[in-house]
Amino acid sequence: MKEQELKSNIIQAGYKAVKELIRVAEEQIIMDDPDEDLAADRLKNAAATKKLAIFDAFEILNRIENEKNIMQDTPTKEKESFGGFAEKRSK
Repeated sequence: MKEQELKSNIIQAGYKAVKELIRVAEEQIIMDDPDEDLAADRLKNAAATKKLAIFDAFEILNRIENEKNIMQDTPTKEKESFGGFAEKRSK
């Protein structure tokens, strides 16, 4: 298998992972069942899980975009950058 084909397969897997993370983020925390009492720590953990799923999804999408640009030899913001935060602020 060629490197380009492997990267394409990884990109497709990344999109599938993002879809799964979206499903996690869309799940209800508080159910309509009044008999089920959720403790504050469980609510906090559920909210943190959703936040992590959303951030991970964005991180995966950004990495996919970067890899697709590399595969197509399209310059990205990272390639165009000539320094880090300190170098940009020193002007």
